[in-house]
Amino acid sequence: MNDTQLSPGRRVGRRVGRLIGRVLQGIQPPEAMPQLLPRAEEDAAVMDCALYVRGSRQPGRPAFAEAFAAARRRRNGFVWLGLFEPSWSQFTAIAETVGADEATVDQTLDAERRPAIQRRGDVTVLTLRTARYVEHAELTETSEVVDTGAVTLLIGAHFVVSVRHGGAGALADVREGLQRRPSLLAQGPWAVGYAVIERMVEVYHDVATRVEQDVEKLEETAFRRQGGCDVQQIYQLKRELVEFKRAVLPLQAPLRLMTDIASELPTGLRQPFTDVLGRLNQVVERVGTYNELLDSILQARLAQVGLDQNNDMRKIAAWAAMAAVPTAVAGVYGMNFDHMPGTSWRWGFGVAVLVMTAGMLVLYRLFRKSRWL
Repeated sequence: MNDTQLSPGRRVGRRVGRLIGRVLQGIQPPEAMPQLLPRAEEDAAVMDCALYVRGSRQPGRPAFAEAFAAARRRRNGFVWLGLFEPSWSQFTAIAETVGADEATVDQTLDAERRPAIQRRGDVTVLTLRTARYVEHAELTETSEVVDTGAVTLLIGAHFVVSVRHGGAGALADVREGLQRRPSLLAQGPWAVGYAVIERMVEVYHDVATRVEQDVEKLEETAFRRQGGCDVQQIYQLKRELVEFKRAVLPLQAPLRLMTDIASELPTGLRQPFTDVLGRLNQVVERVGTYNELLDSILQARLAQVGLDQNNDMRKIAAWAAMAAVPTAVAGVYGMNFDHMPGTSWRWGFGVAVLVMTAGMLVLYRLFRKSRWL
């Protein structure tokens, strides 16, 4: 049926349909369109990728698969891939390249995982908690003092894959510092693991020092008579310190395990790992001391608040007792009896006021002597 045999309404509908069909013919299906956005996301997740041979970085920034293949062809070569919050699909592809299983992928992408070290086949999974001190003008009940994140290292014979979550713990400085130490870098992939742990422990020391300053300021203001700190401020700093402690304390077990199996580490890294464990123990001791000090400050402040409340109650009771004297006298003389002493006397009102005042003054002297006022 041609268009002339149709009603006007159907002719318009057919023309609109043809127009839509022509437009659709000019559009490529989704699978034929270039995947620009995922590629951009992948590039954003890759912080750096480098091939190292005998402690020296090779020129360029190759793709990970190419660099990993080149590293496997060299006896003293390995590749270090740095990622920041990669997507699940992107990291799965990388894990398949290095031979990591699905459980390793899940653990690596878990941003809340505790510090741990685990061996899965030919891949060692090392998880660390990162930390940084958050600058603040003054400590309040909502101040953020310590910001934490996570870094997971996948270490193999010819590769290191670092995955970072959170704003703390950037590894660009670690990479630059390690590249300036070729003798250390020549120890292989575990040199990266040591350098990352060393930097984390250094940051822990810095954060502990800054937190110590906050604790000292809080201790100075906790017992002031005027303008002292609130209990909420002490509790907030204690919460932030507990978060920092969760990042530092669990790392002791993985480092002890690494020192116990030092024979499996490169010879040049056995003593450095022992030294970094000693420095970590110092941070743990400092954090424990600050935590105990905050407990003491909190308990003392609570006791002081209770004492201040008792003092306030005693003052209120003292003023109420003094106010009861004129109330009692006025209440008695307000009963309107016919025969009340002094009601018909010319100086009766003045004497009643004098009795009220004298009674209040006597009570005031007694309360002042007993330090209720």
